[in-house]
Amino acid sequence: MNKTELIEEIAKSADITKASATRALDAMIIAVTESLKKNDSVTLVGFGTFTVGDRAARTGRDPRTKEPIKIKAAKVPKFKAGKALKDAVN
Repeated sequence: MNKTELIEEIAKSADITKASATRALDAMIIAVTESLKKNDSVTLVGFGTFTVGDRAARTGRDPRTKEPIKIKAAKVPKFKAGKALKDAVN
């Protein structure tokens, strides 16, 4: 499912227009992104939790030259599925 299909499903399920569903989904994405930028987590009970994790600096290899390269440390978004979501999938 892509974003367009998700918007259509939200509009149908909530009995709202696609424009309203688009605004709602975009607002949700922005809110989660802004929260993660502040290093806060976002928990949707039963669905899951969005958090920010730290990835340590490490040494990798350039696939073309096989030379070692340094990869900088980075913050990465993570998602942990909640129990209800796990149960729904299984």
